[in-house]
Amino acid sequence: MKVFFLLVLTTITFNVLGQNAVVTGAWELRNGDEQHHLFFQDGFYLHTVHNGSQFVSSQGGSYEVKDKTLKGKLLFNTADSASVGTSTDVPFSVSGSQLSLELQDGNVNFDRVDDGKAPLAGVWRITGRMGEDGKVAAIHQTGTRQTYKMLTGTKFQWVAIDPGKKQFSGTGGGSYTFKDGKYIENIEFFSRDNTRVGASLSFDGKLEDGNWHHSGLSSKGAKIYEVWSRVKE
Repeated sequence: MKVFFLLVLTTITFNVLGQNAVVTGAWELRNGDEQHHLFFQDGFYLHTVHNGSQFVSSQGGSYEVKDKTLKGKLLFNTADSASVGTSTDVPFSVSGSQLSLELQDGNVNFDRVDDGKAPLAGVWRITGRMGEDGKVAAIHQTGTRQTYKMLTGTKFQWVAIDPGKKQFSGTGGGSYTFKDGKYIENIEFFSRDNTRVGASLSFDGKLEDGNWHHSGLSSKGAKIYEVWSRVKE
């Protein structure tokens, strides 16, 4: 089963923020061997499908909730790059720990994983990286290239995209923990290398002046020190 829906960017108001909280967090759907991850956080959403360790697809964009409808704009779609920039409305309802989406082929039900509340919960954009000289240099991505990392209460996903060129470079995600200065990622899907699925990456992490600093080894074993800043709605 393919569950592809697009969600539309409009001006965010405090009222909209309250409505968005209804779906904020992580949701999942299992269909046979396929697992669907659906994340909503700070006006952005991500929907990824994998079959065991095999990556299937991912898409995401911006969204708001209005009149029991998810309205959004697509920023990337690995299954159909031509759809980037399009928008649609998806009626939905939430009952207890279940999210029901009213799609053309019928209702699809996701189960809640978390409510999107945690110290690191949010959408982050990489803004700094330490060089070989030991100094942190600012990163200014040119054009429309974007590298984001979304964290809900327990789940994470990063994505490298260029909406202006309708390009997708890669994504990965899974579950995470952040406690006593240790940030640990457990990889559940990875578009570039499915042999990394099941790996656990540990970083030293801290929040400083509203930014998230973490250091350790990348998925390839290289030393890194990165600074991430929250993306404002």
